[in-house]
Amino acid sequence: MSRAYFGTDGIRGTVGQSPITPDFMLRLGHAVGQVLRRGGRPATVLIGKDTRISGYMIESSLEAGFASAGVDVLLSGPLPTPGVAYLTRALRLDLGVVISASHNPFDDNGVKFFSAKGEKLPDAWELEVEAELQRTPQWVDSARLGKARRLDDAGGRYIEFCKSTVPNSLSLRGMKVVVDAAHGAAYHVAPDVFHELGAQVVKIGCSPDGLNINAGVGATSPQALVKAVAEHRADYGIALDGDADRLQLVDAQGRLYNGDELLYVMAVDRLAQRQAVPGVVGTLMTNIAVEQALAARGVRLVRAKVGDRYVLEELSAHGWQLGGESSGHLLALDCHTTGDGIVSALQVLQAVRRSGGTLAGLLEGVELCPQTMINVRLREGSDWKQSAQLAQAREQAERDLGSSGRVLIRASGTEPVLRVMVEARDAALGRRCAERMAEAAAAA
Repeated sequence: MSRAYFGTDGIRGTVGQSPITPDFMLRLGHAVGQVLRRGGRPATVLIGKDTRISGYMIESSLEAGFASAGVDVLLSGPLPTPGVAYLTRALRLDLGVVISASHNPFDDNGVKFFSAKGEKLPDAWELEVEAELQRTPQWVDSARLGKARRLDDAGGRYIEFCKSTVPNSLSLRGMKVVVDAAHGAAYHVAPDVFHELGAQVVKIGCSPDGLNINAGVGATSPQALVKAVAEHRADYGIALDGDADRLQLVDAQGRLYNGDELLYVMAVDRLAQRQAVPGVVGTLMTNIAVEQALAARGVRLVRAKVGDRYVLEELSAHGWQLGGESSGHLLALDCHTTGDGIVSALQVLQAVRRSGGTLAGLLEGVELCPQTMINVRLREGSDWKQSAQLAQAREQAERDLGSSGRVLIRASGTEPVLRVMVEARDAALGRRCAERMAEAAAAA
């Protein structure tokens, strides 16, 4: 059975268009509630959200849907996605619900779910919910309706959790950092975490108005952070995305570090502490230079499909701790059950402090192979997999690159976009190959 609503990271779309409408969200809350309460057991869920104005509408609709199925609701207000995952587990709740479209603009939104263990739920659970959506709603009687209340200390609890993921001996005193929360869910918690660990903090992207999330700031627009680090003569800059599960980091020289490099640093730090790191999990996008650098240190890299849920699946299958994506979704399962931008930043800064040097120093000798990524918006009804023109362009690119590069073409799981990537030591050749394939894809 194929999924009609769920993508690679929950349900996402443009607000006001199916399925991101209040009537669907009420049905969704009811359907999820029915799945949770099978067998008649009681259930309580936590609903958190980012700062999009549409979050109010979706939150109230989901709350009503859960109540109609007899499920109690806790409301955290704006809280990072990993904060919802943590509190769901810490409070022994049955489900965590996040209202967010992550790094997308404000007029998109979505819903994703976490299990009682604070982990992304499997495809089988999503299929069960989709099947329930096709059934006629079964409202509970008035005496069994669910109740809702606010969880007023959610932000403070999450701040303390983030700090607990590093030793008490770690101090950031003497370090000046710029924290960019993308006007998103971490605006009121991320600066406090680094400040309470001793850093001098400069805030940008911490003034949400419901419409400015990810707008020119955050992990998807890191030039704002690069500029602020230079202006304030900071040591490092930390950029999160709208729901704070993604990280980009900048040093004092304006060098931007992506998720592949930060994953390498986290692995090397654990090796320096004489911890076992038999392997890490990357994705199809992970830069081959990082794979080779890890191999030189005796660390195997396994590639998963793009999406942090698939990275997590591979980590669980191998019993490993570290994984991540080039985009900055990083997993350290010895710290948290899901990707967390704040926790990941702490892991990297801890590595820098332990080394006594710089982030650039920890990555000395690791020269990323240039990658060209082009996003091609697909026309409605187009079938890129059947495009003879695209197939020919790909074959030509692979011949041109030979053994000096690789090609990856994949559809986004969150938007109608085809991602065309070429990795090649010759950056100019890689760009030409990518552009030819993108043109062919646009015509599909």
